[in-house]
Amino acid sequence: MYRNVRQAVIMVGGMGTRLRPLTNTRPKPILPVADKPCLGYLIDSFVRGGIEEIYLACGYRSKQLMDTIGDGSDRGISIKYSFEDTPLGTGGAIKLLEDVLDDVFVAANGDVFADVDLKKEIDVHLDNSADITLALTPVDNPWEFGTAVQDDTGRIVRFMEKPRKEDVISDMINAGIYVVNKDMISYIPKDEPYDFSKDLVPMKTDEGCRIWGHRLDGIWMDVGRRSDLIRANMTVASGAERGPMKFVTESKVSGTLYLGNNASVTGSDVEDAVVMKGAAIVNSKMKNSVIMPGSIVDGATVIDSVIGENTVVRRGAVIRNSLIGDGEIVAANTTVEGREGA
Repeated sequence: MYRNVRQAVIMVGGMGTRLRPLTNTRPKPILPVADKPCLGYLIDSFVRGGIEEIYLACGYRSKQLMDTIGDGSDRGISIKYSFEDTPLGTGGAIKLLEDVLDDVFVAANGDVFADVDLKKEIDVHLDNSADITLALTPVDNPWEFGTAVQDDTGRIVRFMEKPRKEDVISDMINAGIYVVNKDMISYIPKDEPYDFSKDLVPMKTDEGCRIWGHRLDGIWMDVGRRSDLIRANMTVASGAERGPMKFVTESKVSGTLYLGNNASVTGSDVEDAVVMKGAAIVNSKMKNSVIMPGSIVDGATVIDSVIGENTVVRRGAVIRNSLIGDGEIVAANTTVEGREGA
């Protein structure tokens, strides 16, 4: 069998409600992680894995996603966009592309932060003549995901989608990156809602199809919550080479610090922070927080929070465990605690 898999479908239609208000003004997959769209990390890892053509299955705020991600020419690949008149789930999004997909292709959920070695998963799929291969990764909260049990060869022998805590069968969960034989699409009904992981994978596992698991190599994180988005940013920041600190003046800096282009920290106490391009932290205290491009925090305290783009946080304000939307003004001497989507 030809070893290269050249096509991928990435599902990017979700609304990201738990990250509101940040997702009120952008689709979740393009939330910035250290000044790069979250989806960009997944796309770049797919390019390294040999993918040449990507279809993005769009939904919420699709034009904004198209404008941000582009046509792939900057990456040397082709990126095309697919649109559903009515949302039909992850299975329906793939079914819509059935006529243009190769005999073996990659499918992925695009609302995670991932930088993975896709080629290894493709090799596992082809070496084992699998029908579907799932990327698996261990987590502490498997009941929030699809969980899998493998035999000694790596074949998945049992799969449960989001079990109750007392019914968890494994800490290995479906990371939402699949290598798929095209004939599997024939089992997805046309023009009705159908979920790839909740419906197709358990059904085909129970029927004895060749469903394989591959423990992924690389970074994978769900970014469904504020704490996840902060952690993704800190992960990139901790692995990045720290640039020149000429825009850090009269400040105490500890832990991880990422500074984007023309970002600055002045007269502040900063511990574990991502300060994206054009943002400014002045006479403030910041801990384990992310400041998106163009925002200003002046004389305030920000802890365990994410501040959206072009936002102003004024003197004396205290923000803890919160998400602050784009373009907001947090008034002086106010306290914002525990504000995030649901």
